[in-house]
Amino acid sequence: MKPKRWSDPEKKLFSHQVGFTGPPMDFDAAPSDFLRISPPTIGAHGRLLHAPGYSHELDQRVDNFHQLEEVVHCMSNAGADVVGQVGTNWVHAGGRDVHDIRAYVAEVSERYETPLHMAGLTLVQACEEMGYERVALNSVYFWPDWRDGVVRFLRSAGIDVTWYGNFVDQGWYDDQQVVNDATWIFPGELAMDSCRYAVEQAPDVDAVLINGMSNYRNEDGLPQRFVSLAADIEAEVEKPIIAADITLYWQIFRTLGAAPLGRQGSLLSTLQDTTP
Repeated sequence: MKPKRWSDPEKKLFSHQVGFTGPPMDFDAAPSDFLRISPPTIGAHGRLLHAPGYSHELDQRVDNFHQLEEVVHCMSNAGADVVGQVGTNWVHAGGRDVHDIRAYVAEVSERYETPLHMAGLTLVQACEEMGYERVALNSVYFWPDWRDGVVRFLRSAGIDVTWYGNFVDQGWYDDQQVVNDATWIFPGELAMDSCRYAVEQAPDVDAVLINGMSNYRNEDGLPQRFVSLAADIEAEVEKPIIAADITLYWQIFRTLGAAPLGRQGSLLSTLQDTTP
């Protein structure tokens, strides 16, 4: 149960307090990205999972899945209003499907009186909310078993994934190890190019989904995720860009009853149209 003191607004540092957790061994941009587009009444705190020897294998996610509940417990004790879990693969690791994850999220959220949003599930929730039934999956840097797991998870929710492919499938790289060595940071033009390629392969889809949390260097060398790029890409490819970072922030903002600031892509901009 969440400590009673957090029900008193005078005891909180921020009107809305958001906790994030990201994969072990990665300095995650989610808290910084989220704050950049948030009003000043929102604060964010990050907590990495501690998993020595972690090397991003799916079975390691299974072995450390219990740590997600520990994060929610800690964030609840600290007064977080909502917790966002970064990393699409956690929802399908170990063969879990959308029904398993919906049940898990509901149980943990209720136990600690703090909503938990998992990035992989928010991809599904955004499609459901927006009515997107047929999608292409730009699987960006994902290893083949990660890519296939995301496709299976989406299909378990009744989403028609008509085309999917990672950077190697799309022909941008010849070898998955080269992609892995990039540490999730890629040339700036690849964000647009890969989305354009996905639309060319599946022109009749409702939206382009993007798993993971890939980064693309801008002209100043700063890595940016799709939350910073979606509006421009959508204008070019004429399809909604539904990336996991965007859907996670969208679901968090909805929980808080808040809206992002600045120019946003189609999904986040719906909150700007409806939030007082």
